[in-house]
Amino acid sequence: MAGRAFNAFKACVPIQWSPRLYITLVRGLPGTRKLYRGTLEAMRLRRCHRTVVHRTTPSLIGMLNQVKRLVAVETEAMYKARKQNEDEHRALRPAIVVSHAPSPAPVQ
Repeated sequence: MAGRAFNAFKACVPIQWSPRLYITLVRGLPGTRKLYRGTLEAMRLRRCHRTVVHRTTPSLIGMLNQVKRLVAVETEAMYKARKQNEDEHRALRPAIVVSHAPSPAPVQ
């Protein structure tokens, strides 16, 4: 189960340091410790599959280490690459044209 929740957040670009981190809650809050729920509330993560943006600070890194099994963390480049892939996947595709006219007889 743990691996499947993070499949959507695999790195599409090399991981580099980023001034901003995109944090997504990938597991639900019911059944978690009160301490973890308070930490997620402080990071403004209230619902599953919601993403918030935070500056990279030592206090944020400490909070992420505490709840690392509940969240997926992406750098700015990773987030943009994932969003671009999702947009390409949802893009309109050319229409399929089917011709029902009989084909001409081959010339012998």
